[in-house]
Amino acid sequence: MTSKQFTVAVAGFGWWGKHITTRLQDHPWLKIAGIIEPATANHPQIQKLGLEVWEDFDAALARSDIDAVILTTPNTLHEEQICRVAAAGKHVFCEKPLGLTAQSARNSMKACEDAGVQLGIGHERRYEPAMLMLRELLEKGDLGTVMHAEAAFSHDKLSNVPADDWRTKKAVCPAAGMTAMGIHLSDLMISFFGPVESLHAFTADRALGWETGDVVTVQMKFEAGMTATFSAVLKTPHFIRMHVFGTDKWVEVLNDSHPDTPDGKVRVLTAQTGKDLQQQSFDWEDSVTANLEAFARAAMGEAPYPITPREMVHNIEVLEAIERSSETGQAVKLADV
Repeated sequence: MTSKQFTVAVAGFGWWGKHITTRLQDHPWLKIAGIIEPATANHPQIQKLGLEVWEDFDAALARSDIDAVILTTPNTLHEEQICRVAAAGKHVFCEKPLGLTAQSARNSMKACEDAGVQLGIGHERRYEPAMLMLRELLEKGDLGTVMHAEAAFSHDKLSNVPADDWRTKKAVCPAAGMTAMGIHLSDLMISFFGPVESLHAFTADRALGWETGDVVTVQMKFEAGMTATFSAVLKTPHFIRMHVFGTDKWVEVLNDSHPDTPDGKVRVLTAQTGKDLQQQSFDWEDSVTANLEAFARAAMGEAPYPITPREMVHNIEVLEAIERSSETGQAVKLADV
């Protein structure tokens, strides 16, 4: 725990803005000063929480006591808002995705680097205890040579949004479930295996009738040589899985609940040839707050932020490549993005 206080404003009071606000309400040193919310119908709910509310960024950015802004706004707004917050000298935490194109992500990163402010990104799954354990096993070489990985992140939490909601549109949420869920899987795989060399992606509209589709599946090859597949389905019961196959062991992680839902176990299965299957479990932990704490500590100069600038940008390069591949039906080399 830090001895300092870190004060933030949250931009947006939709599903995830409300979740972050709830998580930080009683935090010992991360304080929310107020919410930036243009929808005035949401203001009474914010005020009931004892928080200030502003219709635009101006008042929050003028406050000398606000250290950072947390963006939980529609995807198409991220680059402009990141650049604006950075130009005001505030640190900025952006909910995923960082951008919708590689160039947009590069622009946002450069704006933060030029302003000397910390950029954080909403990839909280890196902080789950089981994922930290898996990463340690990979770094120690316990699995032997990594051969392949498989992952899924699927649920129906968003399936009842209105038909004209921004989450249903290709221009805002390309490649079906990528910006909602799949991008967490590509981020984890980048953190485990390094840069992606090439990929082939497919999307489909099976049930929801959304312009962007409701299922995405991706096959990837990494520069380090291993391959991987992952999928995200927007209309199915909850299912979260990560499975890494090595020459000596395989490890499978199964999450009973979503990162926003404080219940359930995380089960970890480990297999070795000639030995009984091993199982252990972890309790759910608040990885969303863990990520925000890591961002704040980095902003205060206390510790490096675990997600590197190159990883943040590369994940959006992967997103753009997935969008291109799903539209053209062709494989895409990341060197061309």
